[in-house]
Amino acid sequence: MKRVVIYVVLLAFSLNVAGQDKIKWHSIEEAVQLAGKAPRVLVIDVYTDWCGWCKRMDATTFSDPEVVEMMNKHFYPVKLNAEGKEDVIIGNRTFKFVDNGRRGYHEIAAIVTKGRLSYPTISYLDAHGKVLEAAPGYKTADQFKVYLAFYAEGAYKNQSFDEFSDALGEGEKSVIQNL
Repeated sequence: MKRVVIYVVLLAFSLNVAGQDKIKWHSIEEAVQLAGKAPRVLVIDVYTDWCGWCKRMDATTFSDPEVVEMMNKHFYPVKLNAEGKEDVIIGNRTFKFVDNGRRGYHEIAAIVTKGRLSYPTISYLDAHGKVLEAAPGYKTADQFKVYLAFYAEGAYKNQSFDEFSDALGEGEKSVIQNL
């Protein structure tokens, strides 16, 4: 009996710890609602099911412990399938899938990527839904942490990303670790 209790306690603990090692992804509708109540930048991972670099980013970048912590602490993370067929309703507007030949795309994906539908693209939106940036391409955890620091600190309000990343230089780790 003692072993069973210990096993159950260890299992519950491991499940709790494992749950903290993952990004808490939201739908875009949920993230917009949350941002309306407690403003934060939305970080939207625009992906497709067939995208190899998207899967690699999931397996590497989005599983990095520092990335997980930064995303959950400072942002509303969103997973958005660019080819998803379900309607997205934000406020009184409905965004739909657009059938476009062999594949097609979702209207909301075209908006948050500023019309550049390449995958993966990470889009950053302010709490009011304004697209701040759409950064296409695979990012390593270290590259992505610089973007997260840029938006978490609010540096995007008064300087460009290039200015911010150039200024980090050697001090990059200390800035990121303090977030």
